[in-house]
Amino acid sequence: MTNGSPPAALGIRPQPLTRRPLTRRPGTLPRSRRTLLAMTAVAAAAMSANPALAKKRPSPGFEPVMPVMAPARPANGSIFNAAAGYAALYEGNRARSVGDTLTILLLESTTAAKTVGSKSQKSGGASITPPTAGPLDFLNPDALKASSESTFNGSGNAQQTSTLASTLSVTIAEVRPNGTALVRGEKRMLLSQGDEWVQFSGIVRLIDIDQDNRVPSNRVADARIEYSGKGALQRASKQGWLGQFFNMISPF
Repeated sequence: MTNGSPPAALGIRPQPLTRRPLTRRPGTLPRSRRTLLAMTAVAAAAMSANPALAKKRPSPGFEPVMPVMAPARPANGSIFNAAAGYAALYEGNRARSVGDTLTILLLESTTAAKTVGSKSQKSGGASITPPTAGPLDFLNPDALKASSESTFNGSGNAQQTSTLASTLSVTIAEVRPNGTALVRGEKRMLLSQGDEWVQFSGIVRLIDIDQDNRVPSNRVADARIEYSGKGALQRASKQGWLGQFFNMISPF
């Protein structure tokens, strides 16, 4: 046996190289599917963290309030019983107790405009005059001049207009000693192309209620008005979830 002898001379037959098939662990997904699932999970988390992208539902807390039933008094032989319902002549049928209904005239109109402008300018310069004689007389005076200038001009304009005109019946949820009442209510509409709802709550003065049990919304303190909906028309007017995801992560 000598060094450098081929394997055939030693009776050893070389084995051909074979590639082992790639195997995947049971229960694992391909890389492309894992990437797609990760992107879907990130988009779902981003949409759930943003209330504007979440699925809309009517807010709780606007349910009607039932009137408080006074305890029945024992019969005393009298025809008049104030607990059975009493309204003075000067009060009429105006809403004044818990559970009474009144109508809110939604007359909301808001216009906002804002204009911002900014402008700045700055300039500077420096120059050195070299001596005409001596070891530095070879310097060029034009090469020793420097100047700088910066200019900025920016402007912005924003304008928004919103209008809401409707009527909504609400109930008195609480009557306070200072002559005010907390009212709340909602209206839900099931349409052929989706659902819509209007919710309202606020504090009204009982003296502002007219003879028809109506109060304009501009006389309601701490008013909370919500008009929204869901359905095919709302979905068609919004961008898809994948486009919203890329808009959130896009740096441009």
